[in-house]
Amino acid sequence: MSDTIVLITTISLIIIFSPFFAKKLKLPTTPIEIIFGSVLASIGLLHDEHIFELVAEFGFLYLMFIAGTEINLTNVFKTPSHIVKKVALYTIILYAFSIFLSLYLDLGKIFMVLLPLISVGLVATLSKEYGKTPWLEFSMTSGGIGEVVSIAVLTITSAGLQSGVGIGLFKTILALTLFLIFMFVLFRAITILTWWFPSISTILMPHEDKAEQDIRLSMGIFFLLVASMLYLDLELAFGAFLAGIFIPTFFPHKEDLPHKLEAFGFGFLVPIFFIYIGTTFNLEALTMDGLISKALMITVMMIMMRVIASLVFVKELGWIDSILMGLSHSMPLTLLIAMATLAFHANSIDKLHYYAFILAALFQVISVMVVIKFINNYKEKNTL
Repeated sequence: MSDTIVLITTISLIIIFSPFFAKKLKLPTTPIEIIFGSVLASIGLLHDEHIFELVAEFGFLYLMFIAGTEINLTNVFKTPSHIVKKVALYTIILYAFSIFLSLYLDLGKIFMVLLPLISVGLVATLSKEYGKTPWLEFSMTSGGIGEVVSIAVLTITSAGLQSGVGIGLFKTILALTLFLIFMFVLFRAITILTWWFPSISTILMPHEDKAEQDIRLSMGIFFLLVASMLYLDLELAFGAFLAGIFIPTFFPHKEDLPHKLEAFGFGFLVPIFFIYIGTTFNLEALTMDGLISKALMITVMMIMMRVIASLVFVKELGWIDSILMGLSHSMPLTLLIAMATLAFHANSIDKLHYYAFILAALFQVISVMVVIKFINNYKEKNTL
């Protein structure tokens, strides 16, 4: 049997059976897919293949696209000013902690970018389990803003790692700034246009849609913005994320569309990305001196930073819900792995720290999920 057939068969079996193991272990499917990828790669059932890497990259971009569909700009603009100020304060505290810890512990400049990353990808998983609770609604609002900041930082950092601090980085920042201004103007123009002519939304995405026009348009927006990032030499994930924001913002009548897009992504493309990430983690690395201690240190720092920063919302949420909100942001799995991979390929971190970040990403998901369930059960018992 050829290696390619073995690779395809193994990936297929992981995609099929990961949800069953996740349900049994009461964990998200994502860490299970990463673990399977690592274990099966170590015994030779998964190996490097260009098409595997290409589909995995596309899976990551699609994941960023799905993350964008969680954010409705119309609702974000309606957020009260005092909440926006607190979200800004929350983000500033995270970056202040990150700078302080990186300098105090002599961790390196790249840690200043990696430690405060926020991603709402797994927050959406929590909302499936716990419903639309106040702390999760706050988490999505603040996390959405935080993720935009994180991806913007990712874009600038990516340029800095590739071209160094110089004219190349300046061009990237200028291109990013101009693109954001253009996107803001475009968003406002479309908002005004759809306000004057509300039928445009239903023409582009009709209620009765036998041609799957909603999926076609969504994919069109996705590829157009990714192509724009490619042309401007900016981070592709940023374009994918912005493309996702278009969907709920301008087509609110298609309430089921984000779920359709999510179902396709998490059923096919996204698992391949996480399986691929698992293959990049060599299980023999677990014996490396200091790996587990560094991974635990990163895990504790990233969780504590967010829990402490989330206390700015105590007045709105109370102590327990504020802590739950902070914990929900302590699983920036996708962005953390993406940034760690980027830093490793640019020789900004060594293999030990690369493995430590991947391991920390897994530790965060597992520990945070358990702690959130424990705190939520405690809260429910005490409110009965």
